[in-house]
Amino acid sequence: MRSLILPLALGFSLLLAHAQPSRAQSPVVVELFTSQGCSACPPADELLAELARRDDVIALALHVDYWDYIGWADTFASPQFTRRQHAYARAEGHRMVYTPQMIIGGVTRVVGHEPMRVTELVMEQRDVEYPVEVSLSRDEDGAIHLRAEASMAFETPRMVVQVVHYRPSQTVEIRRGENAGRSMDYANIVTDWMQVGEWSGVDPFEIELADESPYPVAALVQMAGPGQILGAARLE
Repeated sequence: MRSLILPLALGFSLLLAHAQPSRAQSPVVVELFTSQGCSACPPADELLAELARRDDVIALALHVDYWDYIGWADTFASPQFTRRQHAYARAEGHRMVYTPQMIIGGVTRVVGHEPMRVTELVMEQRDVEYPVEVSLSRDEDGAIHLRAEASMAFETPRMVVQVVHYRPSQTVEIRRGENAGRSMDYANIVTDWMQVGEWSGVDPFEIELADESPYPVAALVQMAGPGQILGAARLE
């Protein structure tokens, strides 16, 4: 099993945690930035739907709103997801964003529809030994319990803990714009994305969240930036 190597350019001290067990494997997080108004996006949407059926992948569709001006307002779009894509671009020193774009593990970008490349990158990430183990459970009252434990730690909180709800599937009849007249099936549509904490990893992170959403939930621990995803879990 290969170890996950944090970039040397992080620029802050990494503290080794003592007597920590090896981390278990984590599902590979794949984020697709897409839009119902983008004519190049349907093949990428179909690829994400295939990834969503895999147990070793957390596939998330984030619909952006910057295509809405061409005549069709994406029914799933949120400016929050557009801001997240821009944050990824800034982390790489870029100013432009585009659809479709897949980001794998928080660090690897794939432009457009490249199924072979995406498959290769998922395979590379699948056997990585992640430094954070994340677990999710739900009690009888519906509350979500999230716990994360790290095999390393930072001097100050440099990791963000995030909770994501997503709708497993929905069909949309698109009446205007570049995809006018098409009936599109979408998978794992993100409905909300919340940051629930900042964390150094020195002590385990634990939180209980009230949850009335009918949708599945995922938890992601990621370097601030946004950067590398260090561990993830989901709860159907």
